[in-house]
Amino acid sequence: MAYRWNRLGLCFLWVTSCFGGSALGQKSQPPTDAEPKPDFPNFVRSYCLDCHSQDSKDARISLDRLLDSPIVENAGPWESVVRKLQSRQMPPAGSPRPSAAEYQSAIAVLTKTLDDRAQQQPTPGYVETFRRLTRTEYRNSIRDLLGLEINVNEMLPSDEASHGFDNITVTNLSPMLLDRYVSAARKISRLAVGVRAEADNEEVYRIPPDVTQDVHIPGTPIGTRGGAVVQHNFPQNGEYEIQVRLMRDRNDEIESLRRRHEIEVLIDREFKGSLEVKRPSDGTSDKLVDSNLTVRVRLEAGPHKVAVVFPEISSSLLESVRQPLNVHFNFYRHPRIGPAIYQISIRGPFAGVPPTDTPSRRRIFSVYPTTEADQQRCAETIITTLARRAYRRELTDADLDSLLKFYNQAAKTSGFDVGIESALSAILTSPHFLFRIEREPDNLKPETVYPISDTELAARLSFFLWSSLPDDELLDLAKDGRLREPATLDAQVRRMLADERAASLTNNFAGQWLYLQNLDSFIPDMRLYPDFDDNLRQAMRRETELFFQSIVNENRSVLDLIGADYTFLNERLAKHYGIAHVYGSHFRRVTLDQGSRRGGLLRQGSVLAVTSYATRTSPVVRGHWVLKNLLGNPPPPPPPNVPALEDNTVSAELSLRDRLEQHRANAACASCHNLLDPVGFALENYDAIGRWRDSENGEALDTSGSLWDGTELHGADDLEQSILNHPDLFAQTLTEKLMTYALGRGIEAYDAPAVRKVLHQSRSEGYRFVDLVLGIAKSVPFQMRSSQ
Repeated sequence: MAYRWNRLGLCFLWVTSCFGGSALGQKSQPPTDAEPKPDFPNFVRSYCLDCHSQDSKDARISLDRLLDSPIVENAGPWESVVRKLQSRQMPPAGSPRPSAAEYQSAIAVLTKTLDDRAQQQPTPGYVETFRRLTRTEYRNSIRDLLGLEINVNEMLPSDEASHGFDNITVTNLSPMLLDRYVSAARKISRLAVGVRAEADNEEVYRIPPDVTQDVHIPGTPIGTRGGAVVQHNFPQNGEYEIQVRLMRDRNDEIESLRRRHEIEVLIDREFKGSLEVKRPSDGTSDKLVDSNLTVRVRLEAGPHKVAVVFPEISSSLLESVRQPLNVHFNFYRHPRIGPAIYQISIRGPFAGVPPTDTPSRRRIFSVYPTTEADQQRCAETIITTLARRAYRRELTDADLDSLLKFYNQAAKTSGFDVGIESALSAILTSPHFLFRIEREPDNLKPETVYPISDTELAARLSFFLWSSLPDDELLDLAKDGRLREPATLDAQVRRMLADERAASLTNNFAGQWLYLQNLDSFIPDMRLYPDFDDNLRQAMRRETELFFQSIVNENRSVLDLIGADYTFLNERLAKHYGIAHVYGSHFRRVTLDQGSRRGGLLRQGSVLAVTSYATRTSPVVRGHWVLKNLLGNPPPPPPPNVPALEDNTVSAELSLRDRLEQHRANAACASCHNLLDPVGFALENYDAIGRWRDSENGEALDTSGSLWDGTELHGADDLEQSILNHPDLFAQTLTEKLMTYALGRGIEAYDAPAVRKVLHQSRSEGYRFVDLVLGIAKSVPFQMRSSQ
């Protein structure tokens, strides 16, 4: 149905142009003798031949009914028409086009009517009553509740994405997943309280095999090379054993061990021990060389950073002179210069002593009994405080009684601390923690619109901006009924965006919106791209994360995401981009020269890589990414009866452009690929790993393309400028992405008036990021809900 309405939208623009932009729902004046009556039915017919569900006669009747009915009775179809008008997708390229004033007049007629009706009869939409925490939200909630960083990937499975984000389809809890939550809760509560640590516990940290370790690794001490830094939570005071294993090649031999090497172990940058590894004598196996690389240290309980590194060996000759590539990790193609760390194992505690003061215990034990008689009172205080934060609301007597049963049962046999541990485990497996619950008021009729409670609003804000629990300040304001006050809400949003927890907008929102989470699975063909390794992959990711974070922290216009004249680089990435005078592994902000080939999202290696294949670029994937994520106008999905294209039907000797041209000759594919391919061609100067190039296989690249409205493109500069020439379109797309992420559901036609209101309120300041977030937080869909 939506597909047919889009076609009818094309007819609408033609009609309004011919009849002077007469308002829909009203009869237009009949044409004079000087104005021949247009053959409207034939025009409809020409655009409705591809409607599979109805013939052209039925489509014409539907259009007539649409034009003869009040706009508000068909808000969904007309919102589709508005979108096509705003993006200038109608009429199609090559047809006579109205002036900009005529476009705006037609848009104004429709949006005023639609927005007035939305103001009188708001439709916030339905959000599921029970929504499970995503894996990221669970990890962040444990961090903020208990001061504990956990490896959630080992505890819980990944969440399925929908509408571009993984917080949409999280309404179920299978028995298997429940078992995983129970197991995770037990482990976390023991680790947080620290009185029942297992002496033989072992955690293993492995380094990806494609990490080049012949250079300084970010996070490790200056003057070292290779290795890794891991943050490990030591549950008790006591001795711990740190064991190191070295990388081996496919023949199971230690890589590049040609002489004696020293390995240093540091805890929180303090030297704790040194290990020696050397090449065995000729004819001797190296199987046991790294079997006893162990350091035993005594540590206080709590989180510590463990570093295992090689001291850097000074050289009078630049490595770049001796080695043409930056990559050294593959024995057969780019062998390592020296040995590398494969894994770090941490065992213990041995002779452990329960801690009295760790970050987790400070979060848990807000009070501590000094006498046995005081234990029950302290337990009630601790459990009430923890459960209030975890459940994101005030506790009822029934809540507290239920949790005290777990405390009393465990404390009776094992003591106060174990009792609290048991109650904490019960909190972490409670539906009130695992699910975000928004209850409907009693006795509501279906589709009744009502404001959500202040505590539910606090949770919506915190999971939107922090992907985590609301803090005490938000909960206190919600309890007092003040959070919804405009000035208070404004202040809280700004406070939350300034908090370090707002980094979740970068890691979680931007990571999914921009496909950064796909970088780990991007493994280019090493024969074609030999200078790619995990160091470069992580540098690409970090550039985009720091870039997006700068937009948030500095409250810049979101248009700077496209046209910024700066980026963030370290030496490895700067070399990859061909930018001089950037040294060291740390990232710094770099202002780019005019005419630079770097800058906004379209020019960053992370985006260019995740929209490519392992062996080549993909104009199709890149074009789809631009249309969907930046311009909000992805092509419709292909009809179900389109056959798959066979690669062997196109000659491999042809250029990529010529091969795609032959694909577009297939009529079933042309309708989509005529939109996708020309946009992707504009980015062909960047190869599959984001390097600039002027030619491919000895042939000069043709980067000409076009947008759906006929705008000609000749490379990335033109594509970037075309997006900036339509700022409303990009700002609308980003607002819709943010709103989808904030609401946990897809954006529907009835959300369009709220999106337009956000854009209208932020337009005068150039669409600053904070203004968009504030507009969403104050919007009807965010603050209200429809009953089911």
